Amino acid sequence: MDRTVRIIGAPMDYGANRRGVDMGPSAIRYAGLADGLERAGVGPIDDGDLSMPRAEERDPDADQPHGGNAKFLREIADVCRRLRDRVAATVSDGEFPLVLGGDHAVAIGSLTGAARDVDLGAIWFDAHADLNTPGTSPSGNVHGMPLAAVLGYGAFGEMEWAPAPGLRESSVVYVGLRSIDERERDLLEESDLTAYTMSDIDQRGVSAVVEDALAVATDGTDGVHVSLDLDWLDPKTAPGVGTPVRGGVTYREAHAALETLSRRDEAAGILRSMDVVEVNPILDEANETATLAAELTASTFGKRIL
Repeated sequence: MDRTVRIIGAPMDYGANRRGVDMGPSAIRYAGLADGLERAGVGPIDDGDLSMPRAEERDPDADQPHGGNAKFLREIADVCRRLRDRVAATVSDGEFPLVLGGDHAVAIGSLTGAARDVDLGAIWFDAHADLNTPGTSPSGNVHGMPLAAVLGYGAFGEMEWAPAPGLRESSVVYVGLRSIDERERDLLEESDLTAYTMSDIDQRGVSAVVEDALAVATDGTDGVHVSLDLDWLDPKTAPGVGTPVRGGVTYREAHAALETLSRRDEAAGILRSMDVVEVNPILDEANETATLAAELTASTFGKRIL
């Protein structure tokens, strides 16, 4: 085993609109994550979970940005700062940070930590664009804002903890989009972000799309962050998510996509960090979604049928 994967739990549900996602890290571990990583040929070290107060103990509107709405912003900032430093230290020690969410807002900490002092690419496996800002979000739920945050959009540009200086729009690519708000669509069209929708996967196949995504994310960068939201999959395959959208990738398409990443990583060492988010055991069926999250993570690190 020549790669050490350090598992960092971030059981945060401040950014979500439904409770339960804070139990995601435990559910993924229980589903056999460490064993799967060992069978894939890497050495897992479990760092445990970041501590955080229960949402019921905090005021979601205590620290609102001017002219916007972002619930639990103070608490999210605190978690993401601590996660950022943990991820950056892990990379500095020559290990691979694997962050288990929690809601997708934890990716702000994952990305800002992984992008410290380097140029980073990012592949975003998600049904949603996550480009809302406090000024455009209809709900104020920050799990719909993490990419806007790390790219410094809107009010996030004035928050020292949110933007990732080493992450450029041109190095960020979506795979499997299928639910985009109107304002997010405008931002996508105005930006240098690359987006492959489910229609692209339908027409060309998931492996070809992921190869193109890798070409974008690796162009002029020092490594790639992978952000895997389980609502990227069809809800019939991954029922335990808070914001399901019909028409996602299948079980085999998901494995094929992450196996494609693994093959490129084995050849060129491109992967730098990863987060796996939005597993909600309360909404799941017999821990099916958490088990899938563990399996897909193992595929990312080289687990194969043969």
